[in-house]
Amino acid sequence: MKIGLRIDVDTFRGTRFGVPRLCALLADQAIQATFFFSVGPDNMGRHLWRLLRPAFLGKMLRTRAGRLYGWDTLWRGTLWPGPVIGEHLGDVMRAAAQAGHEIGLHGWDHHQWQARLERMDQAAIQHALELGFEALTRILGHTPSCSAVPGWRCNDLVVGAKENFPFVYNSDCRGESIFQPRIGARVLSQPQIPVTLPTYDEAVGHAGITEANYNEYLLSQLRPEALNVLTVHAEVEGMIGLEMFRQFLGLARARGASFHPLGDLLKGQSAPWPISRLRPGEIAGREGWVACQETADVSAPGERR
Repeated sequence: MKIGLRIDVDTFRGTRFGVPRLCALLADQAIQATFFFSVGPDNMGRHLWRLLRPAFLGKMLRTRAGRLYGWDTLWRGTLWPGPVIGEHLGDVMRAAAQAGHEIGLHGWDHHQWQARLERMDQAAIQHALELGFEALTRILGHTPSCSAVPGWRCNDLVVGAKENFPFVYNSDCRGESIFQPRIGARVLSQPQIPVTLPTYDEAVGHAGITEANYNEYLLSQLRPEALNVLTVHAEVEGMIGLEMFRQFLGLARARGASFHPLGDLLKGQSAPWPISRLRPGEIAGREGWVACQETADVSAPGERR
């Protein structure tokens, strides 16, 4: 059973402290993963206004956000502009690449993308992608091979804009299978590798799931016959949840699982992939909408690019 291992890096703190710890753990386990880096300003503290929303407030309380993310992150970018992560911590990103991990673009301004995507037009989306892509290219010395939008906030304008970049694939949504996205009658060339498994912050605090039994819950969600893609966060599993994550890796391997960068899931398989549209949906334990894969549909011959 293959598990695609995706590591989202959202903040300055997660990059500085969480990524090196995760790289050390993965080296010890001889595992490679896909790191998606946020490279622009860390303004994550500006999410505090969302405390007015009961669902977000509930999430912050049940995950004990101050303990989980650090109070410096929760205030970052509120009273003063947040630091540009890539300018300060590019060496951390290069070290992850030099360790053999797949490196992709998460975004330029994580907060801005999550908060404003619905109001961004094509030009604004293209500009945000260009800022992140160019910054990560400078840091790595080569273009990133993949991307994943912050918070699974994605729509047709976004996947259409990504066709202007040399991404081998994207991981912008939640779903069940690798697919090619459709916009109207147009089928895009870059496949989507959706996340199929719940994240820590979505699960803990719901239906009796605690830190003590989270690993067993996550193992119960694996499907040997299906696509398994797990997202962990440098701010969680790379820090306060590091030992929990170490134990999960051992438990999963004991059950016959192996961990892989997302790009490896494309190997040995070839297009055409099933075709699906993206739609907004809700995930239990997550405030707001996320992009979801619709049921795969069948196209007439000649529609694929």
